[in-house]
Amino acid sequence: MSATGREPTPATSPDDLAGSLREATFVRLVSDATGEALAATGLLARALDDTPFQASVVRPFEDPDRTTETDITVAIGRTQPTADVTLTDRAAATAFETARELGTADPALALAGTIAAGNVDGTVAEAAEQAGFDRRPGVAVPTADLADGLAHSTLFVAPFSGDTEAARAALADLGIDAHQSADLSADDHRRLASLVALAVTADTPPRAADAVQRALRPTTGGPFETVGGYADVLDAVAREQPGTAVALALGHEAVNEDALAAWRTHAARAHEAVSEATTGRYDGLFVARGDAMPTGTVARLFADYRAPEPVTLVVTDDRAAARATDGRDVAETMHAAAETVGGDAVGVGDRARARFDVSTADFIEAFREAV
Repeated sequence: MSATGREPTPATSPDDLAGSLREATFVRLVSDATGEALAATGLLARALDDTPFQASVVRPFEDPDRTTETDITVAIGRTQPTADVTLTDRAAATAFETARELGTADPALALAGTIAAGNVDGTVAEAAEQAGFDRRPGVAVPTADLADGLAHSTLFVAPFSGDTEAARAALADLGIDAHQSADLSADDHRRLASLVALAVTADTPPRAADAVQRALRPTTGGPFETVGGYADVLDAVAREQPGTAVALALGHEAVNEDALAAWRTHAARAHEAVSEATTGRYDGLFVARGDAMPTGTVARLFADYRAPEPVTLVVTDDRAAARATDGRDVAETMHAAAETVGGDAVGVGDRARARFDVSTADFIEAFREAV
């Protein structure tokens, strides 16, 4: 809530939110550190036209409050008691519909946001198609260098993930030059998609076949080679470099290379963690633990492509992340586990984060008891 002391009145529809934003003289947008929330923030910020605003990406457990007076504060992808409006479900799609009401909406950014969320919204996909964004065979990567794109993608886990030279060798086996992506035929793109699909789904849980779909038959357009690649970069840079993330979401092309560098760093850390983590399997729970790593991304990758159980918990030092693939409310479980050990938890629905000041073994035991 702003510093005026009034009671918050959440807007629950794009029409209501658009009306509130039209009337505001200063707007504050507080984004969670995820690709979907970042995309939604960019959509709303770009639609504000001449209305002054403040936009920020706030990582889990960071203090989102500022002293600046605003007419309306919108929390995106996160809960915030002082916010006037909270967008969690369908954040990117709702922001897109709101931006259309205000007159300016970027379908590439909106589609990237829904891809980052792992659930492409039909309204957004239709708008992107109407705007002339086409799908083609192949794999969604943000770079023209295919080996770079395949090795650093966090849309999937494959034998060459995190290893550019291994990705280059896999392309060479297909007779594809990683540096000549612009000259690939439709058949080349199909063979590349088959390579990824087969590599991803070999000896993996059945859900991997569904998860990898968002990396296949990419939509072209946006500031990078594909919209799916754009989504991957948004998610990584939101977690690695919040300042660069905001600039990227606002459409400042000058930060594109910095964003790609953050994406490579994030992907390398995540894939190294997936490869080196110590794992354990319990009844209904898969646990991975290791040294400092991007726990949220690692939990997603394990849950989608490695975990044989419906709940995944990733633990490192004093932080943890959990994902559920069976529809259960893992956020509630995480809150219970954190409370048991005197820690803190945040999250909504099938994903959650925690911080704690006990041993990893103690936290894992608390989470197991709460599942």
